[in-house]
Amino acid sequence: MEPIFRDRKQAGKALAQRVAESVTARNILVLGLPRGGVPVAYEIAQVLKAVLDVFIVRKLGLPGHEELAIGAIASGGVRVLNESLVRELQLSPSLITRIAQREQIELERREQLYREVRPRIPVQHRNIILVDDGLATGVSMKAAAKALRTEHPARIIVAVPVAARQTCDEFRAEVDEIICLHTPAPFLGVGMWYEDFSQTSDAEVQCCLEQAARSPHH
Repeated sequence: MEPIFRDRKQAGKALAQRVAESVTARNILVLGLPRGGVPVAYEIAQVLKAVLDVFIVRKLGLPGHEELAIGAIASGGVRVLNESLVRELQLSPSLITRIAQREQIELERREQLYREVRPRIPVQHRNIILVDDGLATGVSMKAAAKALRTEHPARIIVAVPVAARQTCDEFRAEVDEIICLHTPAPFLGVGMWYEDFSQTSDAEVQCCLEQAARSPHH
């Protein structure tokens, strides 16, 4: 199987073209999910001449098998669980609470680091484009969408370069619109479709936010 994208920057540029064709609304706020979603979101914000910010979510990974997402938490105290997986693995509420508490510490660390002197940009009545570098189970994105709904945006549009087809289809009921450039099958994981899927650093996230803040349309 050949990768589709060279890296997140190229994926963002390709996705930005599709989003620009599809989204005609004004008052747009582009939100990247750190870390990997931010370089993708940056490219979309540049093309749309829109404001960029981050929305922080943390996957709840099973201890010893962290890549297996049993749920996610988002800013504002929202928690979304993969209920079928929790039942299948017979996970206790106390274990889930412990995992969530650990991830909450990292969520708060990132919130502080990425915000620095910049307050969060208000979401109310804005058209939100919520961006990640791909969707496998989609549990982190679901947590983000659920948390954002409580802040009364005009619309929530999810935009990703690549996703599992089933996850993409499930999202149609969760948000106002979903834009997936590619839904390859078998999916096998987001990183399979990138030549370079090295981890995005905190410094790269900060750099994207600083560059976007200096844009004339910010």
